[in-house]
Amino acid sequence: MRAERLVALLFTLYSKRSATVAELAAALDVSERTMHRDIAALRDAGVPLWTEAGRHGGVRLVDGWRTHLDGLTSREAVAMFAMGVPQALADLGLGTAMSAAHAKLFATLPPALREQAQAMAQRFHLDAPSWFRPADDTEHLAAIARAVWEQRRVEIAYGRSGKTVQRTLQPLGIVLKAGVWYLVAEVDGDLRTYRVARIEAVAETDQRFERPPDFDLVAWWEQSSAQFEQSLRTVPVRIRLSPYGMRALPKILDPDAAVKALEQAGPPASDGWTEVTVELEEATIAAGQLIALGDEVEVLGPAETRAAFVAVVRRMASRHRET
Repeated sequence: MRAERLVALLFTLYSKRSATVAELAAALDVSERTMHRDIAALRDAGVPLWTEAGRHGGVRLVDGWRTHLDGLTSREAVAMFAMGVPQALADLGLGTAMSAAHAKLFATLPPALREQAQAMAQRFHLDAPSWFRPADDTEHLAAIARAVWEQRRVEIAYGRSGKTVQRTLQPLGIVLKAGVWYLVAEVDGDLRTYRVARIEAVAETDQRFERPPDFDLVAWWEQSSAQFEQSLRTVPVRIRLSPYGMRALPKILDPDAAVKALEQAGPPASDGWTEVTVELEEATIAAGQLIALGDEVEVLGPAETRAAFVAVVRRMASRHRET
C-alpha cells in the first residue's frame, strides 16, 4: 500500500541519511520510476528532502528535520490507523491511552500521509465478538487488568455451578477469545482459567507477587486450549439438512467444524436435502445444539443422539400444545 510504503521510505531515509534513488528502490522493492514518484509525494507532503544529481548524488533529509514517528515501523503505524480504538481496549481501561497515541501519531504525519491514513481507517474494522451473542459482562475487567499489570494479588468471588466461591489469585494474563474474556491466574501453585463475566466481586490487595520468569501467556493458552479440545468427547452425528439448514449450520456450531463437515458432504438428494456428518459432544449436548435448526434438520444417528433430539422436540411440543 502506498501509505505504508511512504512511511517506510521516511524511515529508510532516517537510517541511511543519504541514498541514491536506485538504493531506495531496491530497499523498498519498487521500480526507480515508482521511487521518483514517492520522493515527489513526500516533498509535496511537506517533508524537506535534499536531492543532488550526478554519480555521487542522492536523496537525503534536510539536516535537523525530524518527525516523532521514531520507533514505529511503517506497518505498525498503518496498523494503528486500521485498528482504531477497539472496544476491547476500552474494556481493559486502555481506550483513553489508545486514543491519545492515535491522535499523536496522526498529528505528526505529513498532511498527504494523514489523508491516506484516514482513508485506511475507513476501510478496515475489527469486530471480535461472535454473531448472535451478547457481549460478556466486563464490570470487573479493568480492575483485573490493573492487577495483572501491577503484579498484585486479588481476592475474587467467583460464580461456579450455582454457587459462589472465594479465591485469592495471582493474575498473570488476560485473553479475549471470540468476544469472551478469560483470566489466567496462579492459585496455590497451579495455573487456572477463569471467565471474567463470572467474577462477581474483586478486592485488590497491596500484596505484590513475582511473575514466573518462564511463563509465556500465548504458549500456555495455545497448549491449554488444545488440551481442552482434546478432552471433549466427540461423536460423529449423521444429520440431513435443508438448503437453509446448510447455510445456518456454521452459525450454531463451531464454524471451522461446520465448514469442514459441509465440505465433506455429498450432493443433495432429489428433495434438496443433504446428508452431513458432524463431530458433536454427547447426545444431550448435541440435541441441544441441533434443535436451533428447527425443522430444517433431521437427526439420523447414532440412535442415542436421535432419541435425545426427539425427546427435546416432544417436550417443546407438549409445552406448545393447543388448549
